[in-house]
Amino acid sequence: MLVHTEEVMGTVASFQVVLGDISQGKAALALRSACDVLHRADAVFSTYIGESPISRLRRGEADLAEMPEDVHEVLDLCREARRASAGWFDPWAMPGGLDPTGLVKGWAVERALQVVRSSGVPAAMLNAGGDLSTFGEPAPGEGWRIGIRNPFDAQGLACIVTSPGAVATSGTYERGPILLNPFDSRSVTRAASASVTGPSLAMADALATALCVAGREGLDWFAELSGYEAYIIGHDASEASTPGFGSSERATGPAQPPTGRPCPVA
Repeated sequence: MLVHTEEVMGTVASFQVVLGDISQGKAALALRSACDVLHRADAVFSTYIGESPISRLRRGEADLAEMPEDVHEVLDLCREARRASAGWFDPWAMPGGLDPTGLVKGWAVERALQVVRSSGVPAAMLNAGGDLSTFGEPAPGEGWRIGIRNPFDAQGLACIVTSPGAVATSGTYERGPILLNPFDSRSVTRAASASVTGPSLAMADALATALCVAGREGLDWFAELSGYEAYIIGHDASEASTPGFGSSERATGPAQPPTGRPCPVA
């Protein structure tokens, strides 16, 4: 297995690539191209880069017609996520102007992993700060097993799930109270953490962000969302999930699957 890490988008992106019949050199080139995708996304969407297209749009120095095609694609996905979350994910309701941050990282990670997949490797995983995209099997007959962090214990896991393609977790335990309620702009969350699994990391990322703010009532959204499941941990350590959430085991401390390989953590 080829492993690579890269600092990008304000976090660390970690790749695990099963080589199969692909040479390490070819896979390494694909990883370089995948990292370029992440860096380009940061250059376009970072609100911390003063001259990024999204920053110029927020300040009114450019209009939407002048934006790169990637911005239009992301905003279309944001509209879809806003509908799916009953308005709890709303980049247009953020103080300071449009801010699609809650979806962009998942979107960029998904695109980057697709570059790796196109190289012909049979399986890979990309974890960027708890947002994970996967394909294939790390070993024959074995899915990618992902640990869901215990928000009250940095070294502990709440449970372990098998990735259906995307796993995203949102919480305030790493970066503080940065999540805002789009209906009143208050930085108050109704859950300590929220995790979403599904086929698309862009959508899972946005839904996890919204669910962490909305709390248990947000679980109702998933009845209308094909392929997506959710799991939340309350501020009182209570747990709730959708019926199809694929928890394969509960855990109260650092956990490893039977292979002995540590679980990547969302």
